[in-house]
Amino acid sequence: MKRLSCVRGLRLRKGRVHLRCASSQTVPERANVVVVGGGIIGTSVAYHLAKAGVEDVLLLERDRLTSGTTWHAAGLMNSFGSMSSTSTWSRQYTQELYRDILPTETGLETGYMGIGFIELACDADRLEAFRRIAAFNRFLGVDVAEISPEQVKDLFPLCETSDVLSGFWVENDGRANPTDATMALAKGARLHGANIIEQCHVAGVTTSKPNGNYRAKVTGVRLENETVIAANIVVNCAGMWARQFGEACGVYNIPNQAAEHYYLITEPMKEIDPSWPVIEDSSKCVYIRPEGKGLMLGFFEWEGAAWKPEGVPLDFSFGELDPDWDRMMPYVEQAMKRVPAAENVGVKALFCGPESFTPDNRPIVGESPELRNYYIAAGLNSIGILTGGGIGKILAQWIQQGCSPHDVDVTAIDASRFQRYQSNITYRNDRTGEALGNTYKVHYPDHQPTTCRNAKQSVLHERLVKANAFFQETSGWESPSWYAPHGTNPKVETESFGRENWFLHWEAEHISCRNNVALFDMSFMSKFHVQGNDAGKFLNRLSTANVDGDWGMITYTQWLDEQGYMAADLTITKMAENHFMVVATDTMLNKVYSHMLDRLVHGEHVFVTDVTGRYAQLNLQGPRSRELLQGLTSVDLNNFAFRRAEEIDIGLARVLCIRITYVGELGYELFVPVEQARHVYDCIVELGREFSLSHAGLKALGSLRM
Repeated sequence: MKRLSCVRGLRLRKGRVHLRCASSQTVPERANVVVVGGGIIGTSVAYHLAKAGVEDVLLLERDRLTSGTTWHAAGLMNSFGSMSSTSTWSRQYTQELYRDILPTETGLETGYMGIGFIELACDADRLEAFRRIAAFNRFLGVDVAEISPEQVKDLFPLCETSDVLSGFWVENDGRANPTDATMALAKGARLHGANIIEQCHVAGVTTSKPNGNYRAKVTGVRLENETVIAANIVVNCAGMWARQFGEACGVYNIPNQAAEHYYLITEPMKEIDPSWPVIEDSSKCVYIRPEGKGLMLGFFEWEGAAWKPEGVPLDFSFGELDPDWDRMMPYVEQAMKRVPAAENVGVKALFCGPESFTPDNRPIVGESPELRNYYIAAGLNSIGILTGGGIGKILAQWIQQGCSPHDVDVTAIDASRFQRYQSNITYRNDRTGEALGNTYKVHYPDHQPTTCRNAKQSVLHERLVKANAFFQETSGWESPSWYAPHGTNPKVETESFGRENWFLHWEAEHISCRNNVALFDMSFMSKFHVQGNDAGKFLNRLSTANVDGDWGMITYTQWLDEQGYMAADLTITKMAENHFMVVATDTMLNKVYSHMLDRLVHGEHVFVTDVTGRYAQLNLQGPRSRELLQGLTSVDLNNFAFRRAEEIDIGLARVLCIRITYVGELGYELFVPVEQARHVYDCIVELGREFSLSHAGLKALGSLRM
């Protein structure tokens, strides 16, 4: 570094805008759909809704279009890089939208430049990871080629390639201009009939008051001046303000958090050719592309920094943050080694602006489980420009159909996956730094987050710690993944794409369950009591199978959405004449709950209660499970039929026992009140010693089900 140290004290100009004046446009009294937020996502949602024929679409922007994070985005457009078919499709469609569709429809260019994209693999693990991604992306239609270091050098002559093992080249990838793309989407939305009003501050929503179990429903938006615009649907596209706007509306499951995001602009360099491709080198935490006559070097450092977890100021529309030179200098110096010529020129600016991240690095899309007809599209984790077209199209279809789309898999991005506690300020602050840091880390299979752990624990957690469990995060719950033998530290020694140290432990659990008996803690499963005079009729209406049969009957069934596609996969146990228990997987907690509440008919005598935290769930599985359980209860298990449920005694407790299995062996599920769960567990483990009982985790459960 020859000239870089002289710019440590540089402070960038401030660009904060304080617009308090109201728009001169007339605000309508009502709209069908109100989109709140005029960045790349909000304009995309409005455009796709209007284009699909949805009438009376109104977009309201508190300041100016592109305010927030859109205006300062780098605009990278790489279809390569994701192991998600949904994300890859979104990237491919967004490229087509910016490159062809919008210019043709609107006459406006989006600044799309197909200059190409190169992902550098500089170590063996990244080479393996990118080869896997390349194979998957090719299957989805991405034309990616593995190229040599010499070919990388030919395409980007300033790139230092002495340590490069391979490059992954996509010729038609490149970059777009975020502001131009937003303006083209806005014009397209208007051409299709949408109305867009800037400088209009939406402060909250109005809702209908629910009766009984019903969810509240959006009825309109409330402006800062208390004006109310009636609306059937509201879409939260408020970007880094999405969580704050959600909470103002009574929606608390949007753990969207702004983080510091940096890029550096060099002074002009005579060697630069603007047609050079974008280069990404995750080993050095940097992406590099031509910017004017210089270079842009953008960073995703190993440990990010959350910004304003207490709340983003509303007037920070076009603001910049003071860069933390001391924190970023090691990354800058490291990145310069990839383009050594950049060390010989000055730094025009080290820009720092906020960017939104989520706890699992996936966007938040879909209807809120807390408020009916309140939709969300936020938390894009720095790929908003890259996937904005696809996200807008997905959500528009979701709104139009009244249920999630079926031509793309939205499970991983569905807003219902998050829970209220994840919006906790400490949780967001701590997890966001890790989330940003994950962007350029090698994505090993089964990698577990390290921050914000132990937020949710089974009542048996301490017992399982003593049993030598290695825990994974399962919808926030600490759930055993596998168990190490006593005397062995239950940890992953080295993450890799090969056989890791815990594979033998997993194998032993699998074999024990297949040949003997194993104990699983499944307390994270979603559990509901459905009670009332009309409970059976209600659940039958929702289910594809008859669930209202004899007492003690358990039925495996599916629920369908309005289009006839699967909405949930679960079991229903009839515990008494007007009392049922619904059990679904952990990720479906909010989805199943809201599905039931939204389908109650006025006047039905039905009460739905989430009892997930009231019961521990212990599963005994394997050919000797009946023999072990018989030693614990006075109930004769020889006449206990498959798919039947009955209360049995274990020790001093009464537990609901269901004979069912998902591992292909004889097995039982035990639902135990939490206050007696430790006692029941101890009884099982004590007698289990005579049977060589093994503890087993989710790894074994997965392989046993194959």
